[in-house]
Amino acid sequence: MERRKFIKTTVAGATAAMILPSFACDVKEKNTGLILYTVRNEMMKDSEGTLDKIAEIGYNWLEAAGYANGKFHGHKPSEFKKMIESRGMKLISSHNSLSPENLDEVVGAAAEAGLQYLVIPSLPFNLLSTLDGLKQAADFMNTAGEKCLANGMKLGFHNHWAEFETVEGQIPYDLFLNNTDPDLVTFQLDLAWITRSGNDPVDYFKKYPGRFELLHVKDLSVDKEDATLGEGTIDFTPIFNEAATAGMKYFFVEQDNCRTHTPFESIEISRNYLLENIL
Repeated sequence: MERRKFIKTTVAGATAAMILPSFACDVKEKNTGLILYTVRNEMMKDSEGTLDKIAEIGYNWLEAAGYANGKFHGHKPSEFKKMIESRGMKLISSHNSLSPENLDEVVGAAAEAGLQYLVIPSLPFNLLSTLDGLKQAADFMNTAGEKCLANGMKLGFHNHWAEFETVEGQIPYDLFLNNTDPDLVTFQLDLAWITRSGNDPVDYFKKYPGRFELLHVKDLSVDKEDATLGEGTIDFTPIFNEAATAGMKYFFVEQDNCRTHTPFESIEISRNYLLENIL
């Protein structure tokens, strides 16, 4: 089993390097993505006006971050998809809490919204605190990945920094990478939080090539908090230079808490920084 996974991971990395013109074209065309969590309060107050502003700033890809009662940010899945597409943007993915109990419902809604990826944003502490819990989480990722694949999507997992803290001799993030099927599960690497953990994103790209189809692009301040791009400590150039190694297809700007700017100011500054310095 381990040999099969190694071969599949290696092939995925080699394939990504060969067939990644989709991402190469996206960079050339200056496409940029945003997770709506950054403007979550604005979405609650005025989702239509917020989407107008995001489109005006120039974002192309969106990731939802507000699903409840069968709706994305208060709108039915198909309606939300149309709202975004009518503004010239595309809904790529969504952060959703998943469990065996809600899996069918959430996957069905995600498929109706036309998502390409359904991303688990984090895991409960009880699964992250024991080796048995980590193995259960990896098994569930594969199960959820199969359900997503059957509905035309791929499952993703988003990290914080706790996934890099050793549990019973194992690094949770590595355990997940080594025990999930690359055909079913990809990883959305959060660049600020892996950096906060003391690890280098590029090292993970090279160790697990092709496994990181999605990225969260956020900066890290000197006091280890997330920051607007260009106002922190992360050098994004070597990270984006290894996009093919990572297997990256989409990336999304994110700032969990905007301290020095309004959310709209932050996402505009961040996008401009990417265009002027990275892409």
